[in-house]
Amino acid sequence: MTDPVLSLTDARLRLDGNAGPVDILHGITLDVARGETVGLVGPSGSGKSSLLMVMGGLERATGGQVHALGQDLTAMGEDALARFRREHMGVVFQSFHLIPTMTALENVATPLELAGHADAFERAAAELEAMGLGSRLDHYPTELSGGEQQRVALARAAAPRPEILLADEPTGNLDGPTGQAIIELLFGLNTSIGATLVLVTHDPALAERCQRTIRLEDGRLKTDHAQAAE
Repeated sequence: MTDPVLSLTDARLRLDGNAGPVDILHGITLDVARGETVGLVGPSGSGKSSLLMVMGGLERATGGQVHALGQDLTAMGEDALARFRREHMGVVFQSFHLIPTMTALENVATPLELAGHADAFERAAAELEAMGLGSRLDHYPTELSGGEQQRVALARAAAPRPEILLADEPTGNLDGPTGQAIIELLFGLNTSIGATLVLVTHDPALAERCQRTIRLEDGRLKTDHAQAAE
């Protein structure tokens, strides 16, 4: 694979637990191509979310190397990592992580303002409109349904036009139809802005929609399977 967007080489993660150090990831090596859709699957506790966090620099690998867009995340300080994520990555979690004292518009616009975009509010409004929330710009998170809150979180992730989208069980707190709508929006962003999508999911049908499925077991890469082209 030439010029991968994400590249992990013998990436390891050891965290301190109550009973001492715990090895979470055991030497993960993989590359993800530009524009690829990848599903991360595996049993609970297999390290899926931890691997996603390491990919995004939200959790620092304690061994090996992690590169994103050619940059060594393991060599960056916290400020540099935060800037890199702000400029190049969008992250969507199962919990929406919206700021409760800000409206939907402010939740999306504020990160854009911090990144120096003069048109932050205009861009935020357009992104929320694209998510079907044009009539909800001035509503606070407590005034929105779970599905609407996740759409705001997705708009916030997509507004900077990131090269990489990371999603950790983004439909875990939503009912079936609402979750399906969020998934369609995520895959739509992969198509419309060319973002590489890495998605943690426990849903086999959703994983099969990805071009590639990576299965983890006990913090190790068990299988790496490309879906057959239709």
